[in-house]
Amino acid sequence: MGKLTTIGINVALLATIVTVLVTCSAPEVASPIGEEVPPDPPLLALEAYRGNDQYFLRYRREGDIFYTVGDLKGRTAPGSGGNAVPKLKPMRPDVPDDWSQLTSALTEIPILGIQHWSRFRDSIFTEFLPEERNTGVAVSFDRADYFFFYDQLGRFRARRLIDKPPWYSVSARVDLAQYFDQWQPLLRTYLLEQGLPGDEVLFNTGDLDKGAIPFIYINTNTRLIVLIRYDEIPASLRNQVPGTHLLQSLWHFVGSHSYSIPMRPFSSVTALLSLVTDTALQSGKNLLTGIPLQIEVPPLADVPPMDLDVWEAELDMRLRRSSSRGTLDFLVDGDNFFPRFVDVVTSARESVDIRAYIFDNDDVAMTIAELLKRRSKEGLDIRVLFDGLGTIMAGSEQSGSLPADHQPPLSIRAHLTHDSHIKVRSVKNTWLTGDHVKTMIVDRRVAFLGGMNIGREYRYDWHDLMVEITGPVVDEINHEFRSAWAQAGLFGDFGRMFSIGSDDLNSDATGYPLRLIYTRPGHQEIYTLQRDAIRRSRRYIYIENAYFTDDILLRELIKARGRGVDVRVIIPLETDRGVITRNIALAANIMLANGIRVYIYPGFTHAKAAIFDGWASMGSANLDRLSLKINQELNIATSEPQAVQELLEELFYPDFAAATELTEPFPEQWADYLIEIFGDYIF
Repeated sequence: MGKLTTIGINVALLATIVTVLVTCSAPEVASPIGEEVPPDPPLLALEAYRGNDQYFLRYRREGDIFYTVGDLKGRTAPGSGGNAVPKLKPMRPDVPDDWSQLTSALTEIPILGIQHWSRFRDSIFTEFLPEERNTGVAVSFDRADYFFFYDQLGRFRARRLIDKPPWYSVSARVDLAQYFDQWQPLLRTYLLEQGLPGDEVLFNTGDLDKGAIPFIYINTNTRLIVLIRYDEIPASLRNQVPGTHLLQSLWHFVGSHSYSIPMRPFSSVTALLSLVTDTALQSGKNLLTGIPLQIEVPPLADVPPMDLDVWEAELDMRLRRSSSRGTLDFLVDGDNFFPRFVDVVTSARESVDIRAYIFDNDDVAMTIAELLKRRSKEGLDIRVLFDGLGTIMAGSEQSGSLPADHQPPLSIRAHLTHDSHIKVRSVKNTWLTGDHVKTMIVDRRVAFLGGMNIGREYRYDWHDLMVEITGPVVDEINHEFRSAWAQAGLFGDFGRMFSIGSDDLNSDATGYPLRLIYTRPGHQEIYTLQRDAIRRSRRYIYIENAYFTDDILLRELIKARGRGVDVRVIIPLETDRGVITRNIALAANIMLANGIRVYIYPGFTHAKAAIFDGWASMGSANLDRLSLKINQELNIATSEPQAVQELLEELFYPDFAAATELTEPFPEQWADYLIEIFGDYIF
C-alpha cells in the first residue's frame, strides 16, 4: 500500500493528462448486494468464561477450533438505573498456551444455541421491527451502524447498514438501550425456563452476513450487552509511517504554490488580494475601534420583530438573485445524519458527489469509503472532493474514542481510488486558503449541507448539525459542486469557466423559499448578511457556533442587547483547538458583562446555526475570520416559519436545556489578550 501511495503522489499530473487524452473502456459493473445468505458454516461457541473485565471464548467453525479474548469494560453498576449501552467488540484471535489452566479460575458463562437466540430475539424485536416489505430499522452501536430487517423469505437479518440491499429503506432509527429495562425480566424468565438460574448468558446467533455478530453476551445484573463481531482486517490497510503526514503537507504546500498557480491565475490572485486587503483592514479596525460596554443593561423590549418580507426583498436586490425553493430536514448529531446518509447512498441509482473539508482515515471514514468503493463498482458515478491541507492534517490526528485496533491507510486518496471507480480530487490551498464547504449530493436530487465532515468525531464524538435538502435549490448546490470539481482539476480556473451541466433537474419540485449564501475570496455574503440581520433584529437572536472570534459581530450583538433584544449564544467549554478556546472565553466574558446570555454546551458543539427574528442561517461557516472572509463556505438561509420553528425545537431549545448558563466570568490571564490580538489575524 505504501508503494502504491508513493506512485500515486508522484505521477498524479501524468495520470490526469492520460485520463484526458485516452478514451478508456467502460468499467465493469458489479451486481449490487442482494439478500443471499452466505454459504459459510456458522461459528459455534463451545466454552465461554469471564474474569478481570475480560471474556475468553473457544469456538468452532466446522472441524476447526479457534480462541478469542476481549474486554467487558463499560458496564453499568447494579441498581444505577442507567441505560445499558450495547458494546460492539471485535474478535481478537489469541491461542492460549494452556486453555484449561487459563480458565480454571474464571467464571463460566452459560451458552445457548442458535435456536434459543432466534426465539428470544423474535419475542423482543417484534416491537420495533417493521412488517412492511423492503423496510427495516437502523441500529447504532459504538463501532458501527446495523440494519435489522426480515428478508423476503421471512428470515431475520442483521447486516451492516452499508450492506443494506438498495431496494430496502430505513423506516426508523432504534436505540436498543431504551428497551433494556423491559428485556431484563423477559431474559431472566427465559433463562430460568432453560434451567439457567444466573443473570448472564452467551447466545450463538448463527449470523453469517459481512460484519457478522456470531455471539452476544448479556448480563442483566451489570446491565451489559456485548456484541462480539467477527472482523477480517483488509490487507490493504497498514499502520502509518512516522512523519508521513508532515511530508504530505510539505508536498501539498509546494504543489499549491508552484505548478498549481499558472492553472489557477484568477482565483490565486483574488485570494491573495482578499487576504492582504482584509489583513490591512483588520489592523485598522483594531486600532480605531474597541468593544463597547453597556453602562446599564436594559430590559427585553416588547416590540414587533423585523419585517421579514422587507428583509427578503432587500436580499434579492443586494445579492442580485432571488431566493430558490425547497424543503429542509434537520439532522442533529451523527446518530441522525450518518445512518440517513448511508441509507440514501445504498439506495442511490446514479451518482454521489461529496465535497468535504476533511475525509478522514479513521474507522468511520473507512466504512464510508468501503460503501463508496462498492457502489462505484456497481455502476454509480462517485466523485469525492476534499480540501487537501484539511484532510492531510486531520489524518495526522486521532479521535480519543478511536478503537485501539484501527489501522489507517497511508493515503485516503489512494485508498479511495484503489480497486474502485471513484474519482477523487483535492483542493489546492494557495496562500493557505481552504475549501471549508460540506455538501453531499445523491442522484443530484437530495443534498446534505452543514458542519459535518467524513470522520469519527462527527459520527460519535461531537454535537453537530446537517440539513437534508430537496427541491430546486439542490440544482444550485449541484452547480456549486460541479464548478468546484472543475476548478480542482487539471485545468483549474479554465476548467471552471467551461464547466457545463444541467441545472434544472429539480425545477418542477415544490417547497418554500430558501437561499444559498456564500463566502468566497472577495465575497463575504455570510458575514455581511448576518451582521446586518443582527442590526435589524428587534426581538431575539439565537446563535450556536464553536468558533466565535469576530469582534465586529460581537460589537453588533452588544448593541442589539442594548436595544432590548434577547441575545443568546451557545458555545462549547472546550474546542478542538486550545488557543481558540481562550479567545472564545474572553468573548464570553464580554458578552456576559453586557447582558448577553451565554450557554456553555457540555462537550464540543460543532453546530453552526443562527436565527435573527425568524430569519435562519446554517451551514459550514464559523463566526471567525477564516470562515467569514477567507475560505470558501456555504450556508443556507430561510424565513419560512415552519423551518425556523423546527430548527428551534430540534437544535436550540434542547441545547439551551442541556447547556449551563454562564453566571460568572471565566478566569482570565494576561496571555489571553495576546492570543486575542493575534487571533484576529489567524482564526
